[in-house]
Amino acid sequence: MMRARLTYVPVEVADQFGDFIIKRDEQVLDAVKARTKDYSTLSLLKLLYQLRGNPMTFSDLYSKSKIRMKRSFLNYLHLCVDYNFIQKEAIGPNVIYSITDKGRLMLSLFMQKNN
Repeated sequence: MMRARLTYVPVEVADQFGDFIIKRDEQVLDAVKARTKDYSTLSLLKLLYQLRGNPMTFSDLYSKSKIRMKRSFLNYLHLCVDYNFIQKEAIGPNVIYSITDKGRLMLSLFMQKNN
């Protein structure tokens, strides 16, 4: 049985994917502290959701995803890159991450329920 985890979720993500939220706690700036289920899927969705509009640098994606442990963030980011949900491109001194068509499809599968 999967146990619930306490994590920070961007408010917009929490509103969009409410099925993953067991209980909302306090809101801190642009994130809500929440007890969640299916943490791994939610973490993938956090990354994909942030990239749906525009490509981002590593730092921007890390801060906006609200995955607070850098090691976890790196694991989920590498998983998304390995499965071709996200692509990375070196542009000058920065690495820019963007969502792929496959990543958009993955995100849309979870968003369709609400539409």
